[in-house]
Order: sequence, then structure tokens, then C-alpha cells
Amino acid sequence: MPAVSAAACCAAATPANEVVEDLFGFLQVLSDGTVFRSPAEPVFCPTTFPASHPSVQWKETVYDKAKNLRVRMYKPAAAGNKLPVLVHFHGGGFCLGSCTWGNVHAFCLRLAADAGAVVLSAGYRLAPEHRLPAALDDGAGFMRWLREQSANAGEALDAWLAEAADFGRVFVTGDSAGGTIAHHLAVRAGSAAAAEQGETAGDPAFTVRGYVLLMPFLGGVRRTPSEAECPAEAFPNLDLVDRFWRLSLPAGATRDHPAANPFGPDSPDLGSVDLRPVLVVAGGLDLIRDRTVEYAERLAAMGKPVELAEFAGKAHGFYLHEPGSEATGELIRAVAQFLDGCVAATEAGAVL
Repeated sequence: MPAVSAAACCAAATPANEVVEDLFGFLQVLSDGTVFRSPAEPVFCPTTFPASHPSVQWKETVYDKAKNLRVRMYKPAAAGNKLPVLVHFHGGGFCLGSCTWGNVHAFCLRLAADAGAVVLSAGYRLAPEHRLPAALDDGAGFMRWLREQSANAGEALDAWLAEAADFGRVFVTGDSAGGTIAHHLAVRAGSAAAAEQGETAGDPAFTVRGYVLLMPFLGGVRRTPSEAECPAEAFPNLDLVDRFWRLSLPAGATRDHPAANPFGPDSPDLGSVDLRPVLVVAGGLDLIRDRTVEYAERLAAMGKPVELAEFAGKAHGFYLHEPGSEATGELIRAVAQFLDGCVAATEAGAVL
């Protein structure tokens, strides 16, 4: 379905075919299942966000032509040495968002500059046209693409990226729904089933060292205090979060579906998963704060290598709404410290 303006979306609805779901006018679902998307960026992607950075180069390419999935690649301009690779997946409740949106772009520019890393901001298919697990499968597909590129750096991967990327130091990060993708990739990579199927095999020079979950979009049927007490004027609020899950989960699924709730009744046993180190970031004012903290605490109780960084007084995705702020700088420093710690532990002979 071609993208149309929000006004056209409204005009398309009739009393017999009314709008049943509306996300800011940027995504509307009619009662017959028709989906309309606006081509415009939302108001929280102002043109005042920086489109460039004095010390970062960037370019864009298609990594999956069949699905028209794109990746924006960022690298510090004068790196000199090989740099760690940060794969990044954007947020948006699995329904909205793009690696091309101004807020995602501005954050990735600063992330590359301040963390001293090559950042690969990958797109994925969105719901409700492509319900979960489509986004999770696309995340896995991007990692396969990247592994293939690293194995053929002299041919398939252009020199612009190959000269800067150290594929022995790959990390996966994601914001909100992107953080949920990172969780599922960590579980797939660390599960015994994945190992038996060879999913983690390949060029030993390609190594995922750890995962960074920035306020991951987690759900569950049981309401947590931070959800129940979330004010209606907050962004996102509980109504919006529920709509995201209704539109993105498989038809008929509840919020305890494994794609939403890592500890749901049908979710895999994380105790048996060999997880690489995980940094979990929570926001004190985020309605998903309690789920995020519980996620980190339960992993820690299982003996998993997990760190929790909580930003008191900060709302969901603050680093996207204020990419130039000191708080965002503090977040990126925490990410960079985590990356350095994972590498140092490996060099010291620790088993990650």
C-alpha cells in the first residue's frame, strides 16, 4: 500500500469503513484491514536536529533488496585504527520508525562520534503489515548479511566500511522495540538450538561481544506499578503501548506472547541460554521502567553477565528527543565503557 498523507488517510475512511487504529495520523488502520502510512516524519523529528557531524562520515545502502531494507552506516572520519561495530535497531513499537528519521540519525551521529565506533543503523519491516516475528527475523537477517560482508571484506563490502570496522568486536544495540530485537538476537545466538543449527558458526573473525538494550519495549498481561501509574499525558502512555502491541503481535496473541514478554508462559527458559554480556538501560520516568529493571534483575539472578544503568528523572527514549544533551552524553559514555569492558575481559582470557 503506497504511503499517503494523514489528510488522505482521513478522507479514505467512510462510515462503513472507519478508522479503527490511529497512531498520530502517521499510521491508520481501517475496519477492512487497509493500512495507510504518511510519508512525513513526525513532529518529534524536528529539522533542527543535526543532519551531520564534523567528525563523522555516513552513507546509506540497501542490505535486503527483496524487502527494500536499508542500513545507514556511520564512522568517525579520522579513525586510523579499526573500531568496534555497533549494530543499532530503531524503536517505534514495531509499528513506526525508520533509520532515516531525523531523531534516529542525530543520535547515531553522536553515538559514532562519542563512542568511537562504527554504527550500523538497520531498518526492518513494520507492523501491522508485517506482524511479529517479522522484525525479529529481519534483525537476524541483518546479522547474517553483516557476517557475510565481513567474510568478503575485499569484495562484497566496500572499502569505506571495511577499512574502519573491526568485525571481531561487534555489539548489538537497540532503542525500545529495537532493544527487544537485540534481546531476541541474544537469545537466538546463545541458545543451544541455535548452536546446533550453526547459527553462531562462521568466520571466527566475526564475533558478537555483547548487547545493549536501551529501554527495551517489553510487555505482559500483568500491569506493573510504573504502567498502572503512568499519567495519560506521558509519551508513550499506556493506551499507546497497548495499541502498539495490538498491531504488532500475531493476531489473537496476548502481551504474554514470547515476542513481548521474555518471562511469559511460552517464552524460552533463559536460564539455559549462554548469553553474552548485556547492558540494560532504564529510565526513571519510563512506564516500562519496572519491566526493564525486573528483566535485568532476573537475568542477574540466573547468573547472567548483565549490567543495569538507570537514568533517574528521564522518560522513555530521552536520548532521541534530546540527542545533544548532557544526559545523552552520559548514556553514550556508559555504552562506551561497557564496550571497553567486554573487550578487556576477552583479552584477559575471560569466557564471555
